[in-house]
Amino acid sequence: MVSKQKKAQKEWNTLSVEVPIEEGVTFTYNKGILTATGPKGTISKNMKYPNVTIEVQSGRVVIGTKKLSQREKKIIFTYKAHTQNLMKGVVEGFEYNLVVVFSKFPMSVALNGQNLTVKNLLGEKVPRKITIPQDVKVEIKGKNITVTGIDKEKTGQVAANIEQMCRITHLDRRVVQDGIFITNKPHKAYV
Repeated sequence: MVSKQKKAQKEWNTLSVEVPIEEGVTFTYNKGILTATGPKGTISKNMKYPNVTIEVQSGRVVIGTKKLSQREKKIIFTYKAHTQNLMKGVVEGFEYNLVVVFSKFPMSVALNGQNLTVKNLLGEKVPRKITIPQDVKVEIKGKNITVTGIDKEKTGQVAANIEQMCRITHLDRRVVQDGIFITNKPHKAYV
């Protein structure tokens, strides 16, 4: 016969988290890849970890484990956040806003196909270039740049790459404030 203490310990060793699926979104899980399909498109994410199971049931995604440790608990809640980001991406999408700032040298930003070019940053003769992935859209309107996409990681990485491309390290940032800066993120507004 199992004692009450061992029974409670067995229940403590399992954990499952449910993520409700929004209307218009479908999830599939096959061979460690979770795929979300919605009105804005389709995103896939590799979510495979030993002892962690993912099941797509009617109206929800269940992430759980039968052998609970700190590592599995962290992975489960990480996968929960990834699942929510996949759902938000295919329903709403993600948008980052950047602003071009210059004072002495007029800096120009141009988009040629998938290449973003910044010319005349602090009077530099050689333009700075960055390549944009296919599933991320960049729009330039005057001094404002908008980066949109359905994958939060790719969209955020493109916005960060644009900001880092114009980073100035050899001058005092309190005096020379030229560059391109992120002003709004999906979860935070700076200005």
